[in-house]
Amino acid sequence: MKLDAKTIYAQSSDIKSRTYLEYRRDMKRKAIAELEVIEWLEKKLKKLNPKKKVKIYKSGGDKFLWFLRKGGISREPDFIAEINGDKIEFEFQYAEKENLDFYDFKISKVSKKKGNRRVPIDNKFFIYIHKPLLKYAIFNSDWIMKNGEYGMVEAWRSYAFRIPKHKFEKILLKDKDLPKLCYLIDAKNYLLNFQHNLIEINRDKLSYLFQQVIDDNKILKIIPKDLDSFFKVCFVLDHLNKIPQNANLWLVYILSYIKDNLSLEDISKIVYSIDFLYSKVELQSNEINLLVKKIKELERLIDKYSQEDGSYKSSLTASPLDETRYALFSINLLEDLIQDIIFYYTVKELKPIEKIYQSLKYLDKTYKLIKDAMDKMN
Repeated sequence: MKLDAKTIYAQSSDIKSRTYLEYRRDMKRKAIAELEVIEWLEKKLKKLNPKKKVKIYKSGGDKFLWFLRKGGISREPDFIAEINGDKIEFEFQYAEKENLDFYDFKISKVSKKKGNRRVPIDNKFFIYIHKPLLKYAIFNSDWIMKNGEYGMVEAWRSYAFRIPKHKFEKILLKDKDLPKLCYLIDAKNYLLNFQHNLIEINRDKLSYLFQQVIDDNKILKIIPKDLDSFFKVCFVLDHLNKIPQNANLWLVYILSYIKDNLSLEDISKIVYSIDFLYSKVELQSNEINLLVKKIKELERLIDKYSQEDGSYKSSLTASPLDETRYALFSINLLEDLIQDIIFYYTVKELKPIEKIYQSLKYLDKTYKLIKDAMDKMN
């Protein structure tokens, strides 16, 4: 397969900071919590509804997405509960901080318009977890409207129903399973932030490419004749907010680099390039089939480098911390790709993501290994 050997970049005035992966990371934070909460919530509802059949699942089922690549905002509830066949909608929120003056709930999730007034949405419940206090509450939209104040939330730049602290915190309950649940949420968020730093690391490494454009005011040319060059092309194009010509061809080309002897660093470069190109194209059935096959190969390669101490190792020279970051970075983007492919292309050959970082064999060890290493650095 022959590619156009030269990629010409725009002038420095066209360089735009990339916020897309930051946005996706933020969306994934709630997904981490939601997917961890499902089992706990189902157990809780079974206790509240003895002798009844209870099932909890995410809206969209296996096609659940934590961000919409093609834009828009989902209006679906966070969870659907089926209790003896009757469906109940659940919205999920959690607090990260103590000493909040108000607990805020979006108007559109609580109420609907009926004539000139707002009324509570029927059969709509909320599950709220206060992580610092290790407490929870379950209540309906009617309770929010009766106890809330209509007011502006500056962080949201919109109005909401605001429950004063003294009213809200008195309904919170303790639960013996919450410490473990909150620990898992915190651990996975820590891993999410840790792996995301690879973007900044690569940006610093490749700063000379941007610097050449900015300082010399010249057109930058890179020939993607090997994996490293190909990654640099994709990384810079991504940050320039540019799309290569024949992007479908580029995607098929980068998939050809996937082989058994890849290092974790190389895998992270390939996965980044795949993710960048995939988001710019509409795939044909043969391209989807090839991509699905290669994603499975990448998952297998990453898995074989997993170590019992929680680290990942593919090289004798790279540090365990760097190697583990490469692995987590790749796993994170592959999770995004898998769910996106299932959602937009209705692919059944891939296993849906039921929990973030579900492929980590030793999650607790990985978290502690990274946290201990980072604490020593700080």
